[in-house]
Amino acid sequence: MNTERYILVTGGAGYIGSHTVIELLDAGYTPVIADDMRNAHPLILQGVREITGQEILHYSIDITDQSVLDHLLKKYKFVGIIHFAANKAVGESVADPLMYYRNNIGGLVSVLECAQENQVKSIVFSSSCTVYGDPGEQKEVDEKTPLVKANSPYGNTKLIGEQILHDLFMSDPVFKIMSLRYFNPVGAHSSALIGEFPLGKPNNLLPYVTQTAIGKQAELTVFGNDYPTPDGTCIRDYIHVCDLAKAHVKALSWLNNQNAGCNEQVNIGTGKGTSVLELISAFERISQQKLNWRFGPRRPGDVTEIFANADKSKQLLNWEAHRSMEDAVRDAWNWELNLKEHA
Repeated sequence: MNTERYILVTGGAGYIGSHTVIELLDAGYTPVIADDMRNAHPLILQGVREITGQEILHYSIDITDQSVLDHLLKKYKFVGIIHFAANKAVGESVADPLMYYRNNIGGLVSVLECAQENQVKSIVFSSSCTVYGDPGEQKEVDEKTPLVKANSPYGNTKLIGEQILHDLFMSDPVFKIMSLRYFNPVGAHSSALIGEFPLGKPNNLLPYVTQTAIGKQAELTVFGNDYPTPDGTCIRDYIHVCDLAKAHVKALSWLNNQNAGCNEQVNIGTGKGTSVLELISAFERISQQKLNWRFGPRRPGDVTEIFANADKSKQLLNWEAHRSMEDAVRDAWNWELNLKEHA
């Protein structure tokens, strides 16, 4: 009798996906990665193998190709799906919205149709705090905070994704669904063998910081210094990617323990805000590097301040963040140094 607990991980060679694959293996699951590598680097899968000492099941497929995906779901008896695969650059989504809708929405629908066809009922969806938009005076958002019109096609794909999951559950209430609303994932595995690997110019702050310090980028621009915050820069909830990865395993286990269908949304954050300047200062202190940065004009669409109320994750999943922003900075810098050493 086959006792393997197979989990389909779409986009599993990406930043968050690869760290989650490690946590799944550690928890006794057998992850099967579906990732066509368009936004991933082979070095990451190699790092996962080195960290775990295991061969990784990886299929280089486009999840919007439903016939190929369906074949994969028929090959393994999956007990759950973690759906990461999506384009995720806000600026790129504004420039090419149709690509984002085709890939992000089309990919989700393809996965769900195959899941329904093959009786895979536990689904963890990679959502985002972008669904809250700009919370204004509230700053701390919980799962009951009203969702607003997205300020980018990327953000809209997460809103639409959650709506699709809601509609699916209403039509087929045996599904067990959890949307994890991430705040700002940062850091790398403590081994420095995997981490965030932007293809091209980074879209996120910390990899831009480490790439500037190592010389890949000439300088870092801090967008705006006149926000109504203590130091004038935007404030975000930075969560270590390894803490975030563990949340997916907790979510999956919780879903598989439910006797009835459900559709839940859960914030995954630290509950603490950190400004851009605070992160830069922490990096300079930890790395002993002076960073070449300057202030630039505000960037359209940037929210002044947002951080998670993470009470539900603790109550429902028995999960909370354990690593600090400083831990994330240290791990991200060690990952950047390791990349340079092996370049």
